[in-house]
This record gives sequence, structure tokens and C-alpha cells, in this order.
Amino acid sequence: MKKISTALLLTGLASAPGLALAAEESPHTITGNLTLVSDYQFRGVSQTDEDPAIQGGFDYAHKSGFYLGVWASNVEFGDANSEWDVYGGYAGSVGDLGYNVGLLQYIYPDLGDANTLEAYAGITYKGFGLKASYTLSDEYFGFDDSDGTIYWDATYNYTFSNGWSLGLHYGYTAGEGDQEDYADWKVGLTVPVGKFNFGIAYVATDSDGEDFYGKWADDRFILSVGTTF
Repeated sequence: MKKISTALLLTGLASAPGLALAAEESPHTITGNLTLVSDYQFRGVSQTDEDPAIQGGFDYAHKSGFYLGVWASNVEFGDANSEWDVYGGYAGSVGDLGYNVGLLQYIYPDLGDANTLEAYAGITYKGFGLKASYTLSDEYFGFDDSDGTIYWDATYNYTFSNGWSLGLHYGYTAGEGDQEDYADWKVGLTVPVGKFNFGIAYVATDSDGEDFYGKWADDRFILSVGTTF
């Protein structure tokens, strides 16, 4: 009789509304990331004069699909020595088709003219991705009268059975104002080792090589190691 009473008591407690809510998964997710790269490249162009960079950020996501994030890196161009990105948007999926829309503000505390706001929209399907980023600021990273510049980003990612990942990227900047059109591409391989991901990538553009508006854009290999927490 004692055993039966105890079992009934435990069953009643487990079904109590308060305990049921406590057992539910939280709708909020916060993740962090930290990466060391041999060169910080952005759309094919080095932001650190081909020197190393340490980068990291935090992301908040709600199960409804809304998200917010912040990310930062050291840079080397003009008077700028740091970059801060703040972004937010909505992501979801319909079957195998994923979608993502949002706003991203690039902030350079020591070089305000380079601050740039973009609106973006992208879709993914079974490893394939296509994304467009549209400049809303009057300047595109310091280029005058460049609002309306569009960056097209096409990607393909494949993960092998051993956990290694192959990433392919082709981008095209359709410039306005002082910003000229150019293409960039990347082939990368990522290898997970414990809690870390080690990567090597080949990056190139169709620009004039080493000097692209005062930045490096020659063909090069970039090494990286990163983790999420």
C-alpha cells in the first residue's frame, strides 16, 4: 500500500502544471563564438592588411524565428582598428527551404565614414544558398553615393560522413557611386577536432591584385581555428 501511494504521489507531482512548465525547453537560446584567422577577408578583400585577426560574438535566438547578434574583429585600414557588427532578423523554413531576412549595421568607431547599414534576404535549399545584401547608407564602407549597392552571395556547403565540411562561395558586388563592380570567390575546408573547428580556405577576386582601394585583394590561403559555446 505504501509503494502504491508513493507511486501515485510521484505521478501527481509530475503532472502538476508548474513542474510541467519547468520541464519544457526554454524558447531562448544564447550562443557565443570565438575565432582566430590568419587574415580577415571580407568579400574577398583583406581588412587587416593580411595580418591575423581575433573575432567573436554572441547570438540570441527565439524559437519563433527572431534573432539578434553582435560580432567584432580587429581591422587595419585608414584610422580604423576595430569593427563591430550589430544585426537582427527573422529566419524560418518550409520543408527543405530555409529563409532569412534582416538588417546589419557595420560600425567602425574610429572611422565613422565607413559605417554601413545593409538589409539582407537569403534562401537555402539542401546545402545551396543565395543571399542579397542591399546598402541603405549613403556610403558603402566609405565609398560616396553608394546607397543601392548590392552584394550577391551564392554558396554551397557539404558535410562528409567524417564531419569534415566543404564550402564553396561566389560573390559579386554590383556597385553604385564610387564603388566599382567586382567578383570574389572562396573554396574552404573545415575539420572538427573536439570543441574546435580548424579551417583552410583559398580566397580570390577579379580585382587588380594586391592593392584594391588601399586594401589587399590578391589570391591567398587563409587559416582559421574557432569554437562555439
